[in-house]
Amino acid sequence: MDTYLTSRAVSEVGECLRAQDHFLATAESCTGGLLASTLTDTPGSSEWFAGSVVAYSNKVKNRLLDVPDATLEEHGAVSEPVVLAMAQNVLKTIGADVSVAISGIAGPGGGTPEKPVGTVWIAWAWPGGSRARKYNFQGTRDQIKSQTVMTAINGLLGVTK
Repeated sequence: MDTYLTSRAVSEVGECLRAQDHFLATAESCTGGLLASTLTDTPGSSEWFAGSVVAYSNKVKNRLLDVPDATLEEHGAVSEPVVLAMAQNVLKTIGADVSVAISGIAGPGGGTPEKPVGTVWIAWAWPGGSRARKYNFQGTRDQIKSQTVMTAINGLLGVTK
């Protein structure tokens, strides 16, 4: 991950959130808190970052983020309905205005023909809306996690402007 570009993008996200008096929350699965860590590497992030839920297991997705068991069973953790529920519900759990949620398969194992390693769903939620998108990243586990974090941050730029 290019730390200079990441730092600039996070600073811009922070400026937009601060200008709107909004706070950000994250819900992470396959990135294991890397997004929250990257966001809080920026000085002053306490002015716009509220907190994070690292929901690596389905049990935590269900219990802390209110993702219905039926949704997890029907669609799997790496799916649009799950990340949308994570993004919308982390707003309530944390008490924030804007969120981003991530669920994916970082590898090296765990992939299937339908959902190969590198499949990642990211969702963003904000006052009045939400959206999700599927990505197919390539590389090692660390590379997939880094690509996911940068993509989530870039998506926040579109949501917060």
